[in-house]
Amino acid sequence: MTDRIFADIAPIRYEGPESENLLSYRWYDADRQVMGKSMKDHLRLAVCYWHSFAWGGHDIFGAGTFVRPWQPGQAVTQELADNKLDNAFDFFERLGVPYFCFHDVDAMATAETPSEHQRHLRAIEEKMARKMEDSGVGLLWGTANLFSHPRYAAGGATSPDPEIFAWAAFQVREMLETTQRLKGENYVLWGGREGYDTLLNTDMKQELDQLGRFLNMVVEHKHKIGFKGLILIEPKPHEPSKHQYDRDTGTVYGFLERYGLTEEVKVNIEANHATLAGNTFEHEIATASALGIFGLIDINRGDPQNGWDTDQFPNSVAELTLALIEVLRAGGFTSGGFNFDSKVRRQSVDAEDLFHDHVGGIDVLARALLNAASIIEDGRLDAFVKDRYAGWESDFGRAALGERTLVELADWALEQDNSASRPPSGRQEHLENLINRFV
Repeated sequence: MTDRIFADIAPIRYEGPESENLLSYRWYDADRQVMGKSMKDHLRLAVCYWHSFAWGGHDIFGAGTFVRPWQPGQAVTQELADNKLDNAFDFFERLGVPYFCFHDVDAMATAETPSEHQRHLRAIEEKMARKMEDSGVGLLWGTANLFSHPRYAAGGATSPDPEIFAWAAFQVREMLETTQRLKGENYVLWGGREGYDTLLNTDMKQELDQLGRFLNMVVEHKHKIGFKGLILIEPKPHEPSKHQYDRDTGTVYGFLERYGLTEEVKVNIEANHATLAGNTFEHEIATASALGIFGLIDINRGDPQNGWDTDQFPNSVAELTLALIEVLRAGGFTSGGFNFDSKVRRQSVDAEDLFHDHVGGIDVLARALLNAASIIEDGRLDAFVKDRYAGWESDFGRAALGERTLVELADWALEQDNSASRPPSGRQEHLENLINRFV
């Protein structure tokens, strides 16, 4: 019999900005229309299975702190996997989110061999399918864990051992087909150890070629089985590897271009990974949009005093407003959405704490969405940017990017025989003040 740890938590409802109930939504009103679309459809919220239900509260300095009936962080029997599944869907329904995401090993019983892995994954898939049908909660994306098991210490697709490369191919095939049967909308590959710790033992070209071939095989299999969702890479610069080949969105685009995948693969951007790469979250979104590879978002944050991926829940409306401006400018999500790849702190050990973190994160996203929509509808920000680049719409500007050669442009500048034009003010402070009027 399943021990339901969330039984005393009432379903989370929208109660409005004046509510004093900390387990209610003050800003997330799922059906509220924003720029012609409901909040639910703008945000497409998902809960991750791994941090919320598979992580036991351990870190590199200490053992797990969470006491759950499915015993996270320990070997998983089918009974424990079923218990975890029951509690996970109880959580999804009480929270009122439309989606969840999971790795294969997050949900299934522990397996030692490929055949056992296949059986255990299929067993939990069948039960998960029934839960999804009964609850109406969908799968935003699936993925295979190619980094936790000791066999993947040197990577999966980039392993120096071709037998481990084959193991990785097996896991991805099984999980891609599982995702399709569960009507998942996307499939993500996170290269958790697809990188190196030292160049002294690394053949970088060999590993990049392996990774390129692996991604092409995944795309080929997607088309073979008729999977209609997106295939995505999740960029991260380092940790656990010193250097990872998918370090940020720009790097991923170069990799995709090199291996002929720009029309097939997009990016799942994580906020904390962006900042670890030395970029802002909004920079990564804008880059993906400009390069045509924007797909999904894992929403979390880091701690500026820590140099690692702390995966904390978002709590800054001001910071997320800038990110939501770029999401709306990109046209919003198609099959993508915001997945809470975030985890409750090790000291937040009560079941109720899982609700406080998600409720707070969802409300921060909702309020940032309202701010971003107001800024775009106000029009002054976009009008300033358009005016700043207006010269490129002139006959001279269009010719400079069109038929004019380097010699012709150089001769034109020589004929003018004057100092370079003084550019208009960028008015950064003015624009920052404008944004703050909406936050």
